[in-house]
Amino acid sequence: MNVIKKSFDLGDGRIVEIETGKLAKQADGSVVVKMGDTMLLATVVSTVGAKPGTDFLPLSVDYQEKYAATGRIPGGFLRREARLSDYEVLISRLVDRALRPQFPSDYHSDTQVMISLISADKNIMPDCLAGLAASAALSVSDIPFNGPISEVRVAKIDGKLVINPYASDLERATLEFMVAGSANDICMVEGESDEIQEDEMVEALKFAHDAIKVQCAVQVELTEATGKTIKREYSHEEHDADLKAKVYADTYDKVYAVAKAGGNKDVRKEGFTAIINEFFEAMPEDTDDLTKAMAKHYYHDVQYDAIRNLLLDEGIRLDGRKTTEIRPIWSEVGYLPAAHGSAVFTRGETQSLTSVTLGGKDDEQMIDGAFFNGFQKFLLHYNFPGFSTGEVRPNRGAGRREIGHGNLAQRSLKKVLPQGEANPYTIRVVSDILESNGSSSMATVCAGTLALMDAGIKIKAPVSGIAMGLITDEKTGKYAILSDILGDEDHLGDMDFKVTGTENGIVACQMDLKINGLSYEVLTKALLQAKDGRLHILNEMKKTISQPNEDYKPHAPRIVSLTIDKEFIGAIIGPGGKIIQEMQRETGATISIEEVDGKGIVEVFADNKASIDAAVTRIRNIVAKPEIGEIYQGKVKSIMPFGAFVEIMPGKDGLLHISEISWQRLETMDGVLKEGDKIEVKLLDIDKQGKMKLSRKVLLPKPEKPAAPQA
Repeated sequence: MNVIKKSFDLGDGRIVEIETGKLAKQADGSVVVKMGDTMLLATVVSTVGAKPGTDFLPLSVDYQEKYAATGRIPGGFLRREARLSDYEVLISRLVDRALRPQFPSDYHSDTQVMISLISADKNIMPDCLAGLAASAALSVSDIPFNGPISEVRVAKIDGKLVINPYASDLERATLEFMVAGSANDICMVEGESDEIQEDEMVEALKFAHDAIKVQCAVQVELTEATGKTIKREYSHEEHDADLKAKVYADTYDKVYAVAKAGGNKDVRKEGFTAIINEFFEAMPEDTDDLTKAMAKHYYHDVQYDAIRNLLLDEGIRLDGRKTTEIRPIWSEVGYLPAAHGSAVFTRGETQSLTSVTLGGKDDEQMIDGAFFNGFQKFLLHYNFPGFSTGEVRPNRGAGRREIGHGNLAQRSLKKVLPQGEANPYTIRVVSDILESNGSSSMATVCAGTLALMDAGIKIKAPVSGIAMGLITDEKTGKYAILSDILGDEDHLGDMDFKVTGTENGIVACQMDLKINGLSYEVLTKALLQAKDGRLHILNEMKKTISQPNEDYKPHAPRIVSLTIDKEFIGAIIGPGGKIIQEMQRETGATISIEEVDGKGIVEVFADNKASIDAAVTRIRNIVAKPEIGEIYQGKVKSIMPFGAFVEIMPGKDGLLHISEISWQRLETMDGVLKEGDKIEVKLLDIDKQGKMKLSRKVLLPKPEKPAAPQA
């Protein structure tokens, strides 16, 4: 074995080590990245040659956590790692988005990157090392790659920026971003924050980039040490310069004219399709399929250049808007009468129908992952059916795109939800995209905000979101920042930058760059332009609903949360769950109880007020402490020769002595009381052992003494 190791300091004494040459040597490239007890194995394999007709990079990135890494056995029937969890998909997407732009545009070999968590320290999060591991594996291979790149997590904790903080410290973070980039540029950002300002975000990105530069330099050293500075030769595209020139000459002006004419997506699509069809009809009948495929490829380049030049030279967008202009917006709440909350949000040709469902403790989502396991009480699901773009596409469940878009919206709305006892519900938000032409994830944020307010959830503040685009010309230095981008502008642009926030600041963002050399000056300008746009959208939303409804819908379930002393948890549950089961059966409510920070948290869930009230009353009776001098409606539990034991509260009995039953002297208990009788008693005293002394006679009229006989 020729084992090579490189390491670097994160700047605070924590060391990250990269090792190659020991594991998975038959892969084109493999490394193990280690920080503390956390270890990631990253491998990369790329086929030699490309499939005929392929005009894109077939890249797959999979991140998977091995349960053995944390000393756990998987749940489920099979007890083995199965399909990737949503969490693993999200990490896979982060790495994919950072790597994909770094491959040569004409490289089309099947390429697979696999990253496995093989050992885990619960306080060292592996996701911030996954991008580094993947890039390092490519760096020690002969696969063409314009890297290296790396990814880091930057967080502000106790007012200080930190790179790759411990998991235990993240709870105190006011901002948390995953940032990827090369030694020269940032290429990907995703994260959330507590209503921060634009300059604070730029400061965090600069801080992250400084750390990325160090990690890229170490990878360059690793490449040199392994002798992988020369990459494999390849030829995956055939070109015809004369054909390209002809396509440009015959179609450029026509494409420019269609783009400048404006109109909706369908009109433009018909116009662009007619141009290429006309070109194909003019070609000789014996033209082979390869030539037609090349012509189609060049026509795509024509569209790319014509639309971008139209924007840069004349400032005209495909739909005729100005660069800062937002498409028309309309919205409606309460559209679904049976849902607990609902909204329709439409911006231009993008529309989301979003519903809110409120549930109880039993509806929380159980997370059974190798690194993260526990429960989640806020869920957001995003659906993107084929008809939203006028396509025929089979419904096969949520794909990686849907999971990623839903996660961005979930990050945004999570920041404004009420916390603790102020929100006893499990909340599920579902966004069904009915139309799409530009940033349906941002429409989900807006519709989700409206639906939550319609449901009566007391959110901290309304949130809106906007997608920004960028068109640049490296030769002339011209650039245009676009607000509220269309689907075509996203596809043909150099940046997709989504920002969400309240009136007070940014709560989440996602950025992908397709070019090198974006200055922080342009980035800051894009953020400020995004702020103007999202505030405009927020004002339009407020015309429909400006604050949460005062109450939940009449048909929404009700939850009451009670905090009790720890000592009463057992009394509510009862032996073998007898008491809590009896309460649920008799009241129709669902009752859950758990211990949190030395206290008992009881949640009572029911779909009507009567059930809630009945269950809460019984629970409060159980946890109430008897008070001397109070009068109670008691129930006779047992009869003794010396009196009776009376239950004045659930599980709390006191002695009613025979002398305290009546003002008359009783010689025996026979026929006086029987088990099950309900009587009023007064609590006279509680001794040091907690035994209660009761009296019934003090509540009865005291008979007058007979008059003394006269002499």
